[in-house]
Amino acid sequence: MGIDLGTCNTLVAVRGEGIVLNEPSVVAVQKNTGRVLDNGNAVGWMAKEMLGKTPGSITAVRPLKDGVISDFEITEAMLGYFIRKVNGRSKVFGPRVVISVPSGITAVEKRAVLDSAERAGARRVFLLEEPIAAAIGAGLPFVEPTASMIVDIGGGTTEVAIMSLADIAVCESVRVAGDDLDESIISHMKKTYNMMIGEQTAERIKIEIGSAAPVGEETTMEVRGRDMVSGLPRKIVITSEEIREALQEPLQNIIETVTRTLEKVEPELAADLVDNGITLAGGGALLRGMDAVMSTSTGLDVQIADDPLTCVARGTAIYLEHLEEWKGTLESEMDF
Repeated sequence: MGIDLGTCNTLVAVRGEGIVLNEPSVVAVQKNTGRVLDNGNAVGWMAKEMLGKTPGSITAVRPLKDGVISDFEITEAMLGYFIRKVNGRSKVFGPRVVISVPSGITAVEKRAVLDSAERAGARRVFLLEEPIAAAIGAGLPFVEPTASMIVDIGGGTTEVAIMSLADIAVCESVRVAGDDLDESIISHMKKTYNMMIGEQTAERIKIEIGSAAPVGEETTMEVRGRDMVSGLPRKIVITSEEIREALQEPLQNIIETVTRTLEKVEPELAADLVDNGITLAGGGALLRGMDAVMSTSTGLDVQIADDPLTCVARGTAIYLEHLEEWKGTLESEMDF
């Protein structure tokens, strides 16, 4: 099976079956013991519903930050839950697993992913760099001697890579992505309205009225939160224009990473990109106007991959089908 172990969502794809699981990377744990709740609703969708709403004895935790493991034990429990759910409890042998990881993570962080997956029940674990998985899932001709460029804007990291002949030519990974867009909205609400809102509300604002550039008619949205002065609940109406302004800083960081990567590429590959353009993947690709802003900044054609949220998971599943052929670009526990 292939696993896209994301900061926001974890997706699991099985060879020949496609994506079989897509759940938030959230786990509910008991505060006093730090243990995962025993009931079946402690991981994924049910745990995400608890974010910001838990009683004193329970906390909902996201065990990955910026695309890497921040809590080893909880990640192991979460992976074990997902592997069992997909593989079935009756199987004697654990599955072979390909896990996508950000290209910029350290050897220690890679080791943490390998160990977590092995202890969660995987028989053999391979690590695949996210840009390669995203490029395969987006259907780019990454095996051919021509440049393919992918910008994968996830929850915790943005991966920018230019590939040719089944490997990465130039790559940059920056820990600015969807979560930072949410943080910018939370910060804007505090500064402008003295109002505290939660992560889920910020994400909803981003999805409903957020944009990277003006697109069509400006819209408004009613937002509920807690007044920081009186401490009482209240609601206000915000505009898409002010949210676009609030998102500018993290978006600018992403655009700068893209231009920096383009500056490092070999001239022949740069020439290919004039024709081939840039492909956007990940949840950030769905932000309205993102493709237009990137196209204006780089002067290249920018297209959004089909179903950008599932690109990386689909790529890991396709990689599994070509494991023998392509595994020179993989890392496994044997390499550590």
